[in-house]
Amino acid sequence: MNIRIKYGLAVITTVVLGLSSRRFSGLIPLFIVKHAGDVLWASMVYFGFRFFFVKRKLTWAVGISIVFSFAIEFSQLYQAEWLIEIRNTVLGALILGKGYVTVDLFRYVIGITLAFCVDKYWLHRDKRI
Repeated sequence: MNIRIKYGLAVITTVVLGLSSRRFSGLIPLFIVKHAGDVLWASMVYFGFRFFFVKRKLTWAVGISIVFSFAIEFSQLYQAEWLIEIRNTVLGALILGKGYVTVDLFRYVIGITLAFCVDKYWLHRDKRI
């Protein structure tokens, strides 16, 4: 199977899992409900970068995913009216978040690390790091 298709499926899978963690929150442990959204969001970011930049090294994807995720989180400290309006939409909230939370930075690192492991040991199986 083409690697880009695998990354596309990984993005779709993480989106479905992330939305499911909200939709079925009453059926799964509270710890998972509390942390899954951000972990899966960061994993999706990693797989998205891999989808568009398949020729780059895996460590590049890790670095750019962390920079991107942290930038989104820190952007939540900026509260311009036009940006708040975007964040008040469903899609805007899913992409940009609502408010800065420091623990989200740790969740992002965990999500990107998990995605990297899935990539290296299952999707890609490549020695390029």
